[in-house]
Amino acid sequence: MSQDDRIPCVEFDRDRLEPRLSLEIPGQVESISPAVEEILAVTERMGCTAGREFEVETSLREALANAIRHGCERDPNKKVQVCVACDDARGMLIVVRDPGPGFDPESIPSPVQGENLFTQGGRGIFLINELMDEVSIERGGTEIRMLKR
Repeated sequence: MSQDDRIPCVEFDRDRLEPRLSLEIPGQVESISPAVEEILAVTERMGCTAGREFEVETSLREALANAIRHGCERDPNKKVQVCVACDDARGMLIVVRDPGPGFDPESIPSPVQGENLFTQGGRGIFLINELMDEVSIERGGTEIRMLKR
């Protein structure tokens, strides 16, 4: 990974950042739970998920699942990058980036309207937006930034 490809945690004051965690996980569904468990263990020790574990875990699982399914096409040779940082003043930042073609978040139909209520998928981004305080889709839809205060 080149210097330019590393995920920057730019929204945070670097001097006040708790030790951050950066991972690369294989693009396979079996990688999700071990990665989430590792991230939650670290953030629990840092104290930045206290009282928000459910929201953080669910959002992280959904973001990783989307990155693996759509960005990596479940190819274990492709990697998903995850960066987690905590800042006492701002909260917890999670960035998930995949190597895929990206997507337009405006093109995703609402999973709570009409026939979409009965579809199997399409709820991940909706859930993330409901559970996190700030969410942005960057880099043409290959990166999601999630902030929990």
